[in-house]
Formats: sequence, structure tokens, C-alpha cells
Amino acid sequence: MKATRYATNRKVLAEAGESIDRFVKSGISELRSKLGPILWQFASTKKFDPADFEGFLKLLPGEVDGLPLKHALDVRHASFMTSEYLDLARHYRCATVFTDSDDYPSFADVTGEFVYARLMRTDGTLKAGVAPKQLDAWADAGRAWRAGKEPTGLPRVADKQAPVKPRDVYLYFISGAKEKAPAAAVELIKRLA
Repeated sequence: MKATRYATNRKVLAEAGESIDRFVKSGISELRSKLGPILWQFASTKKFDPADFEGFLKLLPGEVDGLPLKHALDVRHASFMTSEYLDLARHYRCATVFTDSDDYPSFADVTGEFVYARLMRTDGTLKAGVAPKQLDAWADAGRAWRAGKEPTGLPRVADKQAPVKPRDVYLYFISGAKEKAPAAAVELIKRLA
């Protein structure tokens, strides 16, 4: 579920409390076990300000109506590619979205108890939207993340790795040739089965 932009597209993130509260209490708990991570997507112009960003993270609730919440941070400015940001995300148990894209920062440092990846390179000229070798590589990455490891070959900011423990993994094909995203997902599922 993607959170409202009223919470993330603002000058001072630490003042987003009312927007976050309104969104979280808007009925999302009715999804119960079907509620996956909440994606907090920040504008590509939003630069990392440690104090302001920590103020925002402090506002994210751990649960709603007894239902635990998982938060994924989609940071889209290169200024977030620092150990200081990674430490904050880890401290507040938020996953950092791995974005496979030339348009946004792409770093695969694991910061949460789950992994959230946005794969944004589907190609309309390919039957499955993604070349077979790349699908194999994403399946390998998914298995590594699931086992609590970190895949090799993906860009990282820091040498520090997350503790090895099994994790849920959310892989989404989005952007690029969007009409090919379902075919890419089906082919990836076949490789993971």
C-alpha cells in the first residue's frame, strides 16, 4: 500500500504527524493479513536532513488496531546514500526500498526486517518484459534476501551488512513498459517455485 503524498511531499517531514495519523486510521486495518508493507515514497527533490528525517520516522506507528505495520522508505535523492541514513532506517526498523533504476538512487543495503524491491526496467520488446538472465538474477537475489543474506553484485552504500536471518521479500515490477510487468512477475514466480 502506498501512503499518501500529503505525508511525504512536504518541506518539513517532522510536521507530517496529522497526515500520517489520518492515513493510518483511514481503514487500512480492515485488510488484516492482506496488508503488506506501507510504501512511503519521497519526492526526488527531497534531500536527506538527518534531524528532520528522524522526526518523520518517529511519527510512523508500529501498529494500528492491533495489526503490526511494516514501513518501506522509497528515498529518491542521492543525498540519502549515507551510513547516517542507513543507521536511522535500521534504528526505526524501516526497510529501504531497493530501486533498480537509472533515474533514482539504487542501493541494496538491507535496513529492515523485510526487503522491498522496485524493479523498473521492463522492456516492451521482450516477451516477458525482462531478459531470462536478468529474471534468473532477480530470482537469485530474492532467494538470498529470503535466506537473510545479501545478494552479490548489487550496489551498496556501506560495508556493514544486516544480521543474517530469514526475511519476507516483496519484489515489484513497476515502471518501464508497465504492460509487461505481469508477464515479468509470472516468469519470476516460475523461477522461485
